[in-house]
Amino acid sequence: MKQTLKRIIRNVKSINGNSLAEFATTTALMATLAATAAPKLSEMSEGTKAEKSMNEIDKILTQARNHYQTTADTEGRGRFPGQEKYNVQVGGYATEALLTADLTTVVSWNDAKLSSWCSVFGISNSAAPRPESCVVVNDYDRGHSGNGVTGNSALGHEEWKDLFAGNTLESKYQDGHFAYAVIPGGGSGLDAYPPVLYVVDVENISAFNNVIEP
Repeated sequence: MKQTLKRIIRNVKSINGNSLAEFATTTALMATLAATAAPKLSEMSEGTKAEKSMNEIDKILTQARNHYQTTADTEGRGRFPGQEKYNVQVGGYATEALLTADLTTVVSWNDAKLSSWCSVFGISNSAAPRPESCVVVNDYDRGHSGNGVTGNSALGHEEWKDLFAGNTLESKYQDGHFAYAVIPGGGSGLDAYPPVLYVVDVENISAFNNVIEP
């Protein structure tokens, strides 16, 4: 009987010892894996947000393309949301060269140069408000903009919302927000040339942007 008890106690001690050792080893391995995996998981998360941001920009461009084709059929010449006519500028850029110069240098959502960009869905839209300290503006009231166009007080961001049936696309970034600018078209007859639309995510317009040139 004594021998049996001693053997049981010895076995229990052996099991406990192995379990503790195994537990310690497993814990160490988990800690190592967690430390190694954390940067990769962060990279995956950022990559996913970047992909979603570009996908949303593509959706905005798709609706802009549809709008351009519709207005070309109904108004005689295509235009983008925010434009009264194809030769009207939206935002702070009169030429594509000026816009692309900023596009390659502005990498922060609170850069002062973002005041040349207009919010797609409106800066005070509760579904996707403009980030605090971001200077993206609402597009102009076309009836009171001082650009010589009168008789239409519609706002471009209202046109954008109409294109999305009242819905709003929101950037996946905390300081993200979708903005746009239109380089005006010009000319007439066979010498006419179309406007150019750029859409960006202000999180980093150098990284997140796309363009339509009909």
